[in-house]
Amino acid sequence: MNQKEGPPDAVKPSAEAAPDGEPAKQEETAEGQEQPRQEAWAARRDLIAHGPDFVSTLVERDQYGQTGGAHHGDNIFHFGGGTGTPRYVSGPIPVADVETLRAVFRESPSFHKALARLRTDRIVFLTGGRETGRRSAALMLLHRLGIDRMRALEADTPFSALPDQLDASGGYVIHDLAVSRSRPLREPHLLALRDRLERTDARLVIVVEPSTALGGIPAVRWEPPSAKDMLHSHVTPSTGESAWAGLCGLAPVEEFLARYHPPDAIKQFAGRLVSYHRGEIDEEDLAASGKTAVATQVARWLTEEKPDLRDKAFLVSLAVFDKAPYAVTAELGDGLFVRLQKTEEPGVLPSIPVFGSSREDRLRLAHAEGYVTAEITEWGPLDGKFCASFRDERTARMLLEEVWNLHPSARPALAGWIRALAGDRRPLVRTRAASAAALLATADLSSAMAHLIEPWADARDFNSWLTAANALTLAQLLGVPAVLPILRAWCTGDNESRRWTAVRAYGLLGPVLHQQVLEALLDAIHQQAPAESQDDGLDEDGSMPEEARQFADALELLLLAVREPVLSRLAERLPTDRVVRTHALLAFLQACEQSKEDDSDRSFVLDWYARAVAAEDTATARHLTLFWKALLADRTYNVPALAVLRRWVFAADHDPEFESALSALLPALATTPTDHRRVSHMLRMVRDSGRTPSPAADRLLKRLPLDRPAQGGRP
Repeated sequence: MNQKEGPPDAVKPSAEAAPDGEPAKQEETAEGQEQPRQEAWAARRDLIAHGPDFVSTLVERDQYGQTGGAHHGDNIFHFGGGTGTPRYVSGPIPVADVETLRAVFRESPSFHKALARLRTDRIVFLTGGRETGRRSAALMLLHRLGIDRMRALEADTPFSALPDQLDASGGYVIHDLAVSRSRPLREPHLLALRDRLERTDARLVIVVEPSTALGGIPAVRWEPPSAKDMLHSHVTPSTGESAWAGLCGLAPVEEFLARYHPPDAIKQFAGRLVSYHRGEIDEEDLAASGKTAVATQVARWLTEEKPDLRDKAFLVSLAVFDKAPYAVTAELGDGLFVRLQKTEEPGVLPSIPVFGSSREDRLRLAHAEGYVTAEITEWGPLDGKFCASFRDERTARMLLEEVWNLHPSARPALAGWIRALAGDRRPLVRTRAASAAALLATADLSSAMAHLIEPWADARDFNSWLTAANALTLAQLLGVPAVLPILRAWCTGDNESRRWTAVRAYGLLGPVLHQQVLEALLDAIHQQAPAESQDDGLDEDGSMPEEARQFADALELLLLAVREPVLSRLAERLPTDRVVRTHALLAFLQACEQSKEDDSDRSFVLDWYARAVAAEDTATARHLTLFWKALLADRTYNVPALAVLRRWVFAADHDPEFESALSALLPALATTPTDHRRVSHMLRMVRDSGRTPSPAADRLLKRLPLDRPAQGGRP
């Protein structure tokens, strides 16, 4: 759905003249042909799958399902950034992982306080910031009480359903429980949990952010041990206590301990310190783990005669494609070299030795490491891709900032190269072009806007607008303060392409700023509604104009990523706000078309409804039903809505979960004579269609309530 071509007057963006000898640009398409407009949810998946580590913020704030992680058996693991340990979202926690953690974990005063409360009360709320070791502390609290069987529970489980999850003796952990002023955890919920824990002889640790509104429920603030203690715990099992004093007195170690580092960074540095102790690296290599050493190394790379210009271009390319396939990094780095060579020596044709570069030598030069992993593609993960990443995760950002700010002569070549990346056919390359622009925006926003983001937003094709939206989204995640004012100005301005860009960026930012984003979108919908248009905002032929589809796409992203808060807000507007109603209905219909990522057939929305019914979440179930009833009653969306229901019924013949969900949804829809006729007619058509009758349709038809004629109608 939504694979809509560009406006009739859209033309292909003018291609920059490629310097002599540069590989042909990937963005070239057939003459006069524009790439189709990408579906909003698919574009978001590309951004998360191919973006740098900091894009995981969009995943971690999602309240729906599994996105951006890897699924193994009954466990869902999310990997935050780089070498972090797995974050257990749901499922049993392996004993081996707990034992590995036990060997290096160090307690703190707050740990003992939390342990005492867990021992007496069977439940403890542990508050702490991200990247403080709070997840490890939760597991160790259970381990210290002699609990071996541990299980992680989903954070968005309704409070009324939590006691049923505590079904056996053992330990349970919930990370980032969804508690807020609009979704408070009340005393009856807590009493029910304690009662269940007492009866099953279980313990529960609930980890929340310090800002979580617990409403007076006592909690223990997690304070991690010192960096020195954590480093000691990681190093001494390999080196012995006798070596610690000498290692701790090294200048690189003292410099490292003088700054704050999250536990994962301390673990990485400990590994380097052990390597130094074994003679595998020297003190210079150890110092490279510090930021000062990284900055010095970056300056050397760019200013000294060696490495040569081609290798300098490779380093910049690796900064953009950190943790991406090495072959892509090297291939596109040669394109940057051609541009830089033309700037440095315009009269000299660039020479690229086809077989002259050793992968190992280049990685050694870059202080990078290679590893084999699965590559995420539109056809699924492909095994066996050799990827490369800087050993120090700060290198990529520092290198790009250094090139952009301290070597302005390289700006035209670098900006032209990044613009060319944005036209590449590969989602990975386009996404990294946006992330590079975002990183440069943190260093110099006005120049990044002028060279990259504004040209994309002012182009004549959807893909360029999407790249601009991705860049602004990522810049906001990186903390660039001017992004939200830019989006507000563009969203209500007169430039159509910039409005599209701002609206899409708002949709992408929904999981982290959903209240602010939703209100901005609703205001913009009213401001952009033309006074002379029909009341429902549709064109004369009944189709949704592109300007309006932008808002529907953004609302769809918010519905799928944020769920209940957005659903309830839109449901309030549905009966009375006709302008918003049209966009909200299209957004909901598009959301119904989206499938869960663990199953290509199962619908997000149908699964959402089934979960709400099972959890007795009557408000969510009522709001979802309200939207469906509105779709069926709407002259524009009635036909496509019935088509979605038909597909679900056909799928129910092969999937019992489809049938179970529909057996709850369809009777809830068929509560008026008109809706009953619509639903029953649809089921009869499915049941009687084709050579083989549909048993599921027949069973679902029998579950409908008896049709009651309207008052005054014929019996």
